Amino acid sequence: MLTRLTVPVSLAALLVLLVTLAQTGLLGQYGLTFLCTMGIYIILSASLNLVNGYMGEFSCGHAGFMAVGAYVTSVLGVWVFVPDKVFGQPFLPVQYALLGYPVLLLAGFVAAALAGVVVAVPSFKTRGDYLAVITLAAGYIIKSAIQNIEAVGGPRGFMGMGKMVEGMNAVANLPWMLIWIFACVVFTLWFLRRFVYSTYGKGVMAISQDEVAAEIMSVNTNKMKLIAFMVSSGLAGVAGGLYAFLISYIDPKTFSIELSTACLLMVYLGGMGSLTGSVLSAALYCVLLEFLKPVLDFLHVPQTLKWVVIPMGLILLMQFRPEGIMGNRELSDVFPKLKRAYRFK
Repeated sequence: MLTRLTVPVSLAALLVLLVTLAQTGLLGQYGLTFLCTMGIYIILSASLNLVNGYMGEFSCGHAGFMAVGAYVTSVLGVWVFVPDKVFGQPFLPVQYALLGYPVLLLAGFVAAALAGVVVAVPSFKTRGDYLAVITLAAGYIIKSAIQNIEAVGGPRGFMGMGKMVEGMNAVANLPWMLIWIFACVVFTLWFLRRFVYSTYGKGVMAISQDEVAAEIMSVNTNKMKLIAFMVSSGLAGVAGGLYAFLISYIDPKTFSIELSTACLLMVYLGGMGSLTGSVLSAALYCVLLEFLKPVLDFLHVPQTLKWVVIPMGLILLMQFRPEGIMGNRELSDVFPKLKRAYRFK
């Protein structure tokens, strides 16, 4: 019994430590934003790994689903809790934002999951390069559609989420975005691990091995693809909702092909079919981004050059270590004794 409580107690202690560091000022605004951004990238990397890693497909439009979640969560939040020139007076006081935020994230999950259906249906008869083109086109369609909707700011972007965060702080002065992101990261990893080792997960991995053989063995491949795409895109929507409230501003240009490329880099860097690899690669990617900023400034070159360096890193990775850091292994495969801490019955 005590062994089964090791992981929950450790996670709770880590959260308390991070909140304490933030409250005492030892973890400044820069460090707080860095950790929150890392958590969002972990969710993106792990969710895309479900499709590109465990199912063996090639989706490269993950940023589009993140955009859906970001805008749905933000627009609903401002509409319900914040006075706005477009939406008028709110339905509820902003102090209720603390209770309403999980509902908004759930709405972003559902909206992004439904958008994932648009990609899942064509995937029934396509694989490889064709699916990559479909997902890429879907990402551009979503981005272009948002840019042409004036009600949500169009190309100017959308803001107002910061007032909701202020409303949360008015209830209790805590680093709420750190808490929400930490909780969502833990839930994402827990949920994906449970999903992968479930009956549905076995069906998804069977598609990766041989889709025709999986169909012969009575696996409903269309259903498995639909569920996997919906879960993956829905979790990307949650990451978008967290990002919107962390930054307090969203812009359609943020959800471009560069962000989808970054998601691909994290998946293949960590290892396809490894949640541990997704966590490690997201952390390394965030460190790389911060490392490149002073280097590019020192060399007196524009910061946009990082979008040359990062895709180049993906090419080199495919050439010299295509299996990534962890391959398809988890941390418990490297250290078998860890399995006792979270054994599933």
